[in-house]
Amino acid sequence: MKPDLFQAPDYYQVDDLLSEEHKLVRNTARAWVKRDVSPIIEECAQQAKFPKTIIKGLAKIGAFGPDLPLEYGGAGLDQISYGLIMQEIERGDSGIRSTASVQSSLVMYPIFTYGNETQRKKYLPKLASGEWMGCFGLTEPNHGSNPAGMETSFVDKGDHYLLNGAKMWISNAPFAHVAVVWAKNEEGRIHGLLVERGMEGFSTPETHNKWSLRASATGELIFNNVKVPKENILPNKSGLGAPLGCLDSARFGIAWGAIGAAMDCYDTALRYSKEREQFGRPIGQFQLQQKKLAEMITEITKAQLLAWRLGTLKNEGNASSAQISMAKRNNVEMAVKIARAARQMLGGMGITGEYSIMRHMMNLESVLTYEGTHDIHLLITGFDITGLNAFS
Repeated sequence: MKPDLFQAPDYYQVDDLLSEEHKLVRNTARAWVKRDVSPIIEECAQQAKFPKTIIKGLAKIGAFGPDLPLEYGGAGLDQISYGLIMQEIERGDSGIRSTASVQSSLVMYPIFTYGNETQRKKYLPKLASGEWMGCFGLTEPNHGSNPAGMETSFVDKGDHYLLNGAKMWISNAPFAHVAVVWAKNEEGRIHGLLVERGMEGFSTPETHNKWSLRASATGELIFNNVKVPKENILPNKSGLGAPLGCLDSARFGIAWGAIGAAMDCYDTALRYSKEREQFGRPIGQFQLQQKKLAEMITEITKAQLLAWRLGTLKNEGNASSAQISMAKRNNVEMAVKIARAARQMLGGMGITGEYSIMRHMMNLESVLTYEGTHDIHLLITGFDITGLNAFS
């Protein structure tokens, strides 16, 4: 087991833009990753298992609902703090960050924002503490980038709703206690339903044989005449805008998280370039290797400033969906390119589990796709700047 020697790059002194609270939150998460994630993550990825032992640790560092009020178990932090937590967790592993993102942005956020007070008090404290875990059911076997075409539906049976359908590629599904499920009613209107484990006809088969996010639990949600109590419908928002609002929150976290993965790849490659010798000198002394490293730190710095500005806008309530979309697309693409370049710098060693780069590289292929694919986000930006809808 190699020690975690990570040192975060800060070429433009972005730390000067952060408050003392921001840095305290970030450093707490960073220390936890070094202590509790780094020593086990390579083995977990190799064995394709999610380390459930870290759930309580995620809760302790405030990774579950950090921006929610204290009365519901949240930490009452701002959006930049939330982003920094996601950055540090993804520096450890994208799959672990996915677990936290889903819990915070896709489960706790809709319950807090679209739910009633009874639902908030019932679910949020348990989710914030990690006693309960949640998942988010939007993507279906036949509908990924087109969620409006969903086939999962429910009918009113008087004293309950009867839910039928299926969701797939659902993070946390195999062990989730509650699922926020998006389905159409008899009029075709999309609503959110809270489906609890143990409800008859509800099953969550696990997805196996993944080459990516191997330390994250992924599964399906199957609904076969599931009786959902009427008090389990989210009352405060319906329509496609409801789940898309959740995705805005998740995409914001990903925009920060991807920076963490990129920083880890860069830091690994930089350290290796000073230690590995060829032709009688460190490979970091060769021009082509310096070019790779210089491009990496440039792109990381640009992404850090983009994320910081987006966090500032989000704190002010002025961040648009399109701005969030741009940051998610840019920063994930940046991280993918850095992972690939860093892997090349390490040569054959770059494909081994002795270093984190290949794991990040495989994970980021999923991050490039989920919460809106790379191409879909380009079209979102295109629509925003032209006013012409490529989706219709």
